[in-house]
Amino acid sequence: MVELDLQIPSAFDPFAEAKDSGAPGAKEYVHIRIQQRNGKKSLTTVQGLKKDYSYEKILKDLKKEFCCNGNVVQDKELGKVIQLQGDQRKNVSNFLVQAGLVKKEQIKIHGF
Repeated sequence: MVELDLQIPSAFDPFAEAKDSGAPGAKEYVHIRIQQRNGKKSLTTVQGLKKDYSYEKILKDLKKEFCCNGNVVQDKELGKVIQLQGDQRKNVSNFLVQAGLVKKEQIKIHGF
């Protein structure tokens, strides 16, 4: 009988390279949402920033830049979430990109 030297490939993951690289789809997203309160009052939430950032310093700069109030809320499932008064979705996304905290491809804007 002839003995063949074959190598049978194990489970091949075609997306293994993308997970290791810095591709936009490979990393976590920063979600910017709007929540309607009452009447025409609204609330903008930012979630998904890296844990090693100082949320309080980012909030302080956001409040000063956009002349609005806000706070940092600790959520069980989502971790720390930044809340700002008013519809600040575009402002926050531009601020985060200009400050170099996230790339434009990593931001997802939700609402309306």
